[in-house]
Amino acid sequence: MNEILQAMAEATRLVFSLDRDLIEISLRSLRITLSAVVIASAIGLPMGAWLAVHNFRGHRAFIIVINALMGLPPVVVGLFVYLMFSRTGPFGVFGLLFTPTAMILAQVFILVPLIASISYQVMRDLWAEYADLLNALDASRTQQIKTLLHDGRSGLLTASLAGFGRGIGEVGAIMIVGGNIDHATRVLTTAITLETSRGDFSLALALGMIHVIINENLYDHQFVDTWTVGFEELRQHIQAYTPEKVEEITWVPKEKIRWAAEVYAEAKPGCIPW
Repeated sequence: MNEILQAMAEATRLVFSLDRDLIEISLRSLRITLSAVVIASAIGLPMGAWLAVHNFRGHRAFIIVINALMGLPPVVVGLFVYLMFSRTGPFGVFGLLFTPTAMILAQVFILVPLIASISYQVMRDLWAEYADLLNALDASRTQQIKTLLHDGRSGLLTASLAGFGRGIGEVGAIMIVGGNIDHATRVLTTAITLETSRGDFSLALALGMIHVIINENLYDHQFVDTWTVGFEELRQHIQAYTPEKVEEITWVPKEKIRWAAEVYAEAKPGCIPW
């Protein structure tokens, strides 16, 4: 319980002190999501109105496909955008991977089906009310769509807001195409994912120090050979905990991890149980 209260107190302090990193990440999140919502709305809202006033062969199947795409896993979208904009992909020449632009594109792919589906539901009900009048006035399809978009703007706003809610909470796709790069592509959701994945700080630091001590032969070989069991298993286990990896987990600079390990190894007697 104390840890939760401390975390809430620290969060409150960061918000009210206008922490620079927090403000930067929040503004980047809003910029990326709002850009994606604007683009997706420009595509999805007219698409929903067009589907409402047009009845063509395959219309029902098209609606089913759009509704199905609403449930498309964001990770699949992220992988698709990654392949398209990777160095070997067809659009790799633009160098957009791991940039906010790629994150916006990924969100647009996710949001267009959602916004189009909701707008279609709104426009369909409105079209049922306006169809006879607009046809009697001999309005063109473009005029009909414009009229529906104007009179149904409150319902269409709901569609865009739903898209914003989906986009601001997105993590899977933008993690893949953005990379969660500090001061470049890190947004609120990816920052939360990073913070919650840090795990046990003390254990990670200990394993990182052991990694340095073993791999740089700073331990007492005679003592280990005589008095320890399972040393080879320990050696294999700590290979994944390089100072660079531990720095990602704990935010402790790798130079300080190496320095602490060297200082600890020189202190005799000393041990880190495992």
